[in-house]
Order: sequence, then structure tokens, then C-alpha cells
Amino acid sequence: MYRVNNCNFEEIRAKTMYKKEFEIRWSDIDANRHLANSAYINFMSHTRATFLQDHGFSLMALSKAGIGPVVFYEHVHYFKEAFLSQSITVSLEVSGLSEDGMFFRFEHNFYNRKGENLAFCEISGAWIDLETRKLTGLSEALLEMASQFPKTENFKILTKEDMRIHGRMPKHLPS
Repeated sequence: MYRVNNCNFEEIRAKTMYKKEFEIRWSDIDANRHLANSAYINFMSHTRATFLQDHGFSLMALSKAGIGPVVFYEHVHYFKEAFLSQSITVSLEVSGLSEDGMFFRFEHNFYNRKGENLAFCEISGAWIDLETRKLTGLSEALLEMASQFPKTENFKILTKEDMRIHGRMPKHLPS
């Protein structure tokens, strides 16, 4: 158990991580009668949207800045099933930000009422200028707000190379 100033690090982290609760609806399950993959993605997207809203990145603020978030990849690991009518909690912590705020990496965890970890996802992305359609850093005001995001224990300052860590490049169809 990791301790900081005689405090349990996991207890501190649980209090500072962003959390959103959901109840699994009929439309969230698949043919196997458990939470569908698409529902995991939707719950994470909703959690990120409310997280950003709660941390000053409202639609109005993003519109005023002329930017929007884009996702490069989402990598989900599933550990335990979740079923209809169960309550789940989706957490969000920031595991990386570039110095200019252009690139970000978030970690999501899914928990049941017992606190059991049902799934984990790492997501990486960036901010895009909605007029030029090019990647862009954050304004000073948004960067200051982003510096207050709850961070993982292994938080990292990201670079462009971190966004290419998996080495995937487009493979176009022949003409």
C-alpha cells in the first residue's frame, strides 16, 4: 500500500479522481445481456464531456476559443461483466498533457457498487482548431485550467512522439 505523509495514496486518489455515476439501461446491453462495447465508449464520452464542463471547458468556452477535442485512440481492457439495472461509476484522471496543452491522455476506470474494477481505458487525443482543421495548443487561460486537472500517479508531459507510440499509420486503398 502506497502512503504519502502517513495517508493511504489510494484513498487520496479516490477522493481526487473525477467520477460519474450511471445506471445501465436496456439500450446499453448487447445480445449477451451485458454492457455493450458501444455503451462503454458512450459512458466514457459522457464522463469526459461533464469533466471538461466542470473544469471550465464548457461548450461556450470551447466555441469562443474555436477548438474541439479529437480522439486518436481508445484502448479498452475488460475485466468483469456489468448487467442491466446495475449502477456503475466511471472515473477519469489525466495521465498526460503536452506543455502547450495540445495533446492529452486520459484514463477511465469502470467500477461496480462494490468498488470492483470492471474495465480500464486509456484514451489519447488533441485539440483541433475548428476553422483551420489543424491541431492546436490551448490558450493561456485554458492551459491554466488544464493544469488543475486531477492527475494519475504516473502523469507524463506528452510529446508528439507519444501520440505515435503504437506506430500505426494510414494504409490507403490502391487507386
